[in-house]
Amino acid sequence: MTLKELLEQYAAGERDFGGIMLSEANLSRINLSGANLSQAILSIANLSGANLSGTNLSYAKMNVTRLSGSNLVRANLQGAILNVANMIRANLSGANLQDAALIRAEMIRANLSEAKLNGANLNAADLRESNLRQVDLTGANLSEADLRGSSLIAAILLNANLIGTDLSKADLTGADLSNAELRHARLHRANLSGASLRGANLRWADLSGANLRWADLSEAKLSGANLIGADLSCANLLNTSFVHADLTQTNLIRADWEGADLSGAILTGAKLYGVARFNLTTEGMSCDWLDLSPNGDHSQIARFDSENFEKFFNQTPPVVQLVVDMPISSDAHRVLADIYHQLSQQYPEMNQPPSIDVGYRRTILTFRVDSDELLLPTAYVAVLPFQDAGATQKTLVNLVRSLQSSSPDLSGVKAANQAAKLSVATIQRLRKVSGLSCPQVEGYSELEFFQAPTQTTVANSSDLGLTIYSNPMFGKRFFNVAELGIPLSALSSQRAQVVLPSSREILEFIQGFYSFD
Repeated sequence: MTLKELLEQYAAGERDFGGIMLSEANLSRINLSGANLSQAILSIANLSGANLSGTNLSYAKMNVTRLSGSNLVRANLQGAILNVANMIRANLSGANLQDAALIRAEMIRANLSEAKLNGANLNAADLRESNLRQVDLTGANLSEADLRGSSLIAAILLNANLIGTDLSKADLTGADLSNAELRHARLHRANLSGASLRGANLRWADLSGANLRWADLSEAKLSGANLIGADLSCANLLNTSFVHADLTQTNLIRADWEGADLSGAILTGAKLYGVARFNLTTEGMSCDWLDLSPNGDHSQIARFDSENFEKFFNQTPPVVQLVVDMPISSDAHRVLADIYHQLSQQYPEMNQPPSIDVGYRRTILTFRVDSDELLLPTAYVAVLPFQDAGATQKTLVNLVRSLQSSSPDLSGVKAANQAAKLSVATIQRLRKVSGLSCPQVEGYSELEFFQAPTQTTVANSSDLGLTIYSNPMFGKRFFNVAELGIPLSALSSQRAQVVLPSSREILEFIQGFYSFD
């Protein structure tokens, strides 16, 4: 069929041209919208500016074909062969390119939004500054492809092959790259915020300056990766491998990397505020200094030698534990959640609710804090809903006063200075919360749970514990008072007494804080 015959039949309403052979034909700006060109031979043809929207080009042969500026919206190109095709600025939004061959295709600034490219072969394709929003590239081969500056927002790249692919400055916000193969990929200054890279292979990838905020990199392999200056704040890094990775000046504020392998990694200058430092593999890791300031502004720098480096990365999480001598009821649970929510608005450092362990006789509330210095202030706030709040808080106030007066008694000037420095920081934080009062919540005063005896303990990052307060009636509610042989008034007076830990216990506990001179 000649080109003239094709145009005449299309104008007459014919749409079925399956298997047509028009190699090297000039079809520039032709309108074949909605036509069936399945299995057509169009190699080296000129279809630039053509209207092929909704056209069936499945399994067509279009090697080296010119499709620049063409309209292929919702076209069916499943299984089509488009190797080395020129598709610059082509509109392929919503098109079906499943299993298509696009090796070395030129697709600069092409629109592929919401297109289906699962299983497609885009090896060495040029997709610079292209629009690939919400595209499906599941299992696609994008090895050695050029995607610099492209938009892949919410794209699906499950199990995709991106070995050696250049994604520099690409926007992959919210993209799913789970189990993708990204060895030696270039992701310099790419935006991967909120992206899923769970189980992805990023060995030797360049992620320098990349935005990985809130990204999921759990179980990912980043051995040998370049993460210099990358933003991994709030990222999920559970069981991630950073073996010999370069994390110099990386932002890891509030990242969760429990179980991560940092063997041989470089961590100098990383921002590490609010990051748990336990259950990590750190053999052979190097780190001269860290930024521990809340805002990553270098206001709190930690410098290391071999001794304090080992101590810093082998800590336990500091916790406040409040034990209530009664199982919590559903009503009390609801009220407690409301109270702690309101308190967190006044005291943002208690931004996480406690874990609650309910037994037959007791309820254990455990608060995990970001640093040792937050232990005593958090204990002060945590006990506010309970009748024992006054006695517990009085103990805390007297404890820090004891700390101030006892620091000089330590043997050695360095030890005394260290305790004094830490006590000042703790006292300042305690003063910040001393004016807080328990919010009034409906039904609160009627619940027996908040009247029950309590016990408050704290454990620092060196796993040293300290009992702040234990109600004299704690654990004794099943006793008959008459059988104790002492009058009830005696127990009541005990309840009001404040019994401090010894000065030595307090100082040893404070010295167990991790500090930097």
